[in-house]
Amino acid sequence: MQPIDLRSDTVTRPTPAMREAMLRADVGDDVYGEDPTVNALQQRLADELGFQAGLFAPSGTQANLLALLSHCQRGDEYLVGMDAHTYKYEGGGAAVFGSIQPQPLPHAADGTLSLETVEQAIKPHDPHFARTRLLCLENTWHGRPLPHDYLEAARSLCDRRGLSLHLDGARVYNAAVAQAVPVRNIAGLFDSVSVCLSKGLGAPVGSVLLGPRGLIEEARRWRKVAGGGMRQAGMLAAAGLYALDHHVARLADDHRRAAELAQGLRGLPGIEVVAQHTNMVFLDLADGRVAVLKDRLEAEGIRIAAGYGTRLRLVTHLDVDDHAVARTVAAFTRFAKG
Repeated sequence: MQPIDLRSDTVTRPTPAMREAMLRADVGDDVYGEDPTVNALQQRLADELGFQAGLFAPSGTQANLLALLSHCQRGDEYLVGMDAHTYKYEGGGAAVFGSIQPQPLPHAADGTLSLETVEQAIKPHDPHFARTRLLCLENTWHGRPLPHDYLEAARSLCDRRGLSLHLDGARVYNAAVAQAVPVRNIAGLFDSVSVCLSKGLGAPVGSVLLGPRGLIEEARRWRKVAGGGMRQAGMLAAAGLYALDHHVARLADDHRRAAELAQGLRGLPGIEVVAQHTNMVFLDLADGRVAVLKDRLEAEGIRIAAGYGTRLRLVTHLDVDDHAVARTVAAFTRFAKG
């Protein structure tokens, strides 16, 4: 029986057509700027999202790190959500590499940061304080697309207070598809954006950092320092180009399947569907049941990420079809009833 992996949309595998595109890719030495397929990917995303330039990086973590290092200097500070990926899940890279201080702020339930709280957190121009340079937002956040009027208000605040604005746009295409807007409408409000190709878009590796030409040139230097300079990377970039051509509109299928999965699990005894947004479903189980559920599902060929406590996240993606959703609901039902 075909295994089902609901741990994350990072587990997708290249489709046969994507592998063929990778095989045919024209390549060169990207550290010298000579890989034509990497250059095409960088320019394609820059044009599509409304930026001057782009930089292909091995991972979203590195793309965000390059943005932080390029916006900030030693002793500077960035404002960020306390549950944001750039603060909580990227190894403290800004502090480790750049001596950049994070100022974590609480998220509202919809993933936004109170702009009043953001403004209060901006440090005075005084030698006692780190210099506040940057606000980082994340879209989507736990699957939630950030409201457009909120993004516009954040842009206005940053302009008024002299801050740069970076978007961890790991799933920004999910946000654009869910809100039925061009991705450029979201990205255009930011000074820099990182776009992950290896999540819902289904490429095996890579993210692209987008921004003004000067910032991207600074990021290119930091990419080399961080060990992210790749050589004949066009085979990886070709997967990204294929994903942009073929896997954006189909994100709506992931969102639909997540909604159907959530609906199928509602009302099962001992399982509470807390939320469903875009391609993510969040569940609460009775204490102590998560590990048991994980083992039971594993025996049926279904993988889930069992973290701490009682909360679970299920993620739909390119490799989860309608049959997989039905199998998952049936397996949960058997667990709940018995």
